[in-house]
Amino acid sequence: MPTRIFGAILASLVLLPTTTAQPARHPNVVLILADDLGWGDVGFNGRKEWATPNLDKLASQGTRFTRWYAAGVVCAPSRAALMTGRYTIHCGVSANNQDLPADEVTIAEALKPHGYVSGMFGKWHHGRPRPPAKSYVHPLDHGFDEFFGFTNATAAHQQYPRKLFDGREEKPVEGFANTLFTDRGIDFVRRHRDRPFFLYMPYTLTHFGIQAPPGDVTEQKGKFEEKDPADPLNATYAAMATRLDKEVGRLLAAVDEAGLADDTLVIFTSDHGATFEAGNKGTSAYHRSNGPFRGQKRTLWEGGIRVPGVVRWPGRVPAGKASNEIIHMTDVLPTVLAAAGGKLPSGRQVDGRDVLAVWRGEAAAPERTLFFEWRTEGYHQLVAMRGPWKLVLTGNSPPEFYNVEADPGEMITRQAEHPQLVKQLRQELNSWLATETSASKEGKDPAPAAGANGR
Repeated sequence: MPTRIFGAILASLVLLPTTTAQPARHPNVVLILADDLGWGDVGFNGRKEWATPNLDKLASQGTRFTRWYAAGVVCAPSRAALMTGRYTIHCGVSANNQDLPADEVTIAEALKPHGYVSGMFGKWHHGRPRPPAKSYVHPLDHGFDEFFGFTNATAAHQQYPRKLFDGREEKPVEGFANTLFTDRGIDFVRRHRDRPFFLYMPYTLTHFGIQAPPGDVTEQKGKFEEKDPADPLNATYAAMATRLDKEVGRLLAAVDEAGLADDTLVIFTSDHGATFEAGNKGTSAYHRSNGPFRGQKRTLWEGGIRVPGVVRWPGRVPAGKASNEIIHMTDVLPTVLAAAGGKLPSGRQVDGRDVLAVWRGEAAAPERTLFFEWRTEGYHQLVAMRGPWKLVLTGNSPPEFYNVEADPGEMITRQAEHPQLVKQLRQELNSWLATETSASKEGKDPAPAAGANGR
């Protein structure tokens, strides 16, 4: 072989990389949960009376899901199901005063074996300690490495608290609670930018009390009718929604500034629909916060369970897309775990599905019947939903049966047209109820006597 050719080949070999390719980094996960935020309170779902530019930008950078469903209609059950991927009748929390059992596995616990550090800044809703425990289960007992915020639901009504938990210790604070949560979230992102992290941000906006920073209220004054102009509650609720948008914007800007946007899966949703209860002072009803839907928090009509839902993961989740695929809050845990390349602990079962392919726009949502229940505080309502069809059983009232795609306001009940499907969904609902755990049965109101709905 000529010397010059041999030399050229040798030179090319010398220039070959000598290091092996590094494995792909597990994605960071940022889960943002609003409190009592209605489906219609955000610009990306049609709100025009106030602006949510940061949330709208998030939706434009990812996929918004128009049929994203909460798993519960009050705080504790919804959040427990979200954290565990298990229905309220299986995770031990189906009433607002129940504490998450110590043996349940949260998203933070499921991610820990895969090298994740987890932080939670906001509202953790504990209930009564379960015997023989003498104290409630703390988020640091459930896989979180850092916690700052409220543990008690009643305390979380305060927008300007005097104390918040920092870890296990309650400490004095000053300022607007949700701004303090974001400050901690930003600090967490900056400190953990070099390793995979799970950041859970359960804000308390737009939950009552109806209060927002004065500057935010000033921006909204004069836009709405007020019962008392000196106490502009409707403007204040709008200010709470826009303040939530600003806090989300600050948090995601920190992710971008850290150079982590492409490596971060962001999920935004709400724990359930907006409330029309006394503490809300009529503001969500005035603003029609639940959009075109019937019902509210503490009901299983669409207004109580259909919530805003956005997923962003640049290059993996389609940008600027609106999807009508059905997502249930219990899907978050198995899907996040799949995105992280992980598996559930051996023997652990969840009710949610891995819908990563759905989020990525590569598949349709799985065909399944979804179930919902609210049977405490004097309520007794059950739902079985399959595709567009939704069976609603309320106490001893006649059954309701809707096509929620054609009739999202649930105005026209159609059970007479589809008796076999109604019968099938009722059978499936009864089979599901038979799987309820003893822990979840605690504190349940008795079922109504058999009547028109057959229960």
